[in-house]
Amino acid sequence: MGVKDRTYGGISVTERRDHRRVRFLDAGLAVFGEDGYQNASVSSICARADLARGHFYEQFSDREELLLAVYDRIQDDGRAAVTEALATLDDGDIETRARCAVDAYARSIGSDHRRAAVAFVEIVGVSSRVEKHRLDQRAVWGEFIAAELTRALGEDYVPPGGWSTATTAIVGALTAMVEQWASSPDEPARRLHDVSDVLVRFLLALT
Repeated sequence: MGVKDRTYGGISVTERRDHRRVRFLDAGLAVFGEDGYQNASVSSICARADLARGHFYEQFSDREELLLAVYDRIQDDGRAAVTEALATLDDGDIETRARCAVDAYARSIGSDHRRAAVAFVEIVGVSSRVEKHRLDQRAVWGEFIAAELTRALGEDYVPPGGWSTATTAIVGALTAMVEQWASSPDEPARRLHDVSDVLVRFLLALT
């Protein structure tokens, strides 16, 4: 039996490490989202997770790597929310699908102010490595949007200016408006409708 297969109290070493990773991700979201990345320390993250520094460095090389992992989880959750929401529709026209997708993404990101803070504020300008990663995630979103539009409009459809230009415009508009919505606590339901309406009209103009 290898080390990874050993169990302690019925829990394997791998399961314990996975559990600790989740606790560090939760702690990173809390500390980065509440105190800001620049004010965070490994010690404060470990204290929030109630885990030792040694456990932190088993998982992450530094705070920056944890920040990227937290950011990726937020983005993955957003794409999962959109996919699940679209799966509930019986096809529907492009306007219905677009509004459903925008609402799902906005609610996923904006459901917790800390998620919005990490996704739109704390991730920006940390380092060249983090900036590249952030832009890479935007490219993933671009591919995701292109795939959804192709599924809705057909394989032969090409938006004005081509896919790269169109998806860059859509992702830029989406992130800017969802950031504004998530940062404004007044009348969230009404404001979400306004955000969706503007973004859907923008998307329809491209299609």
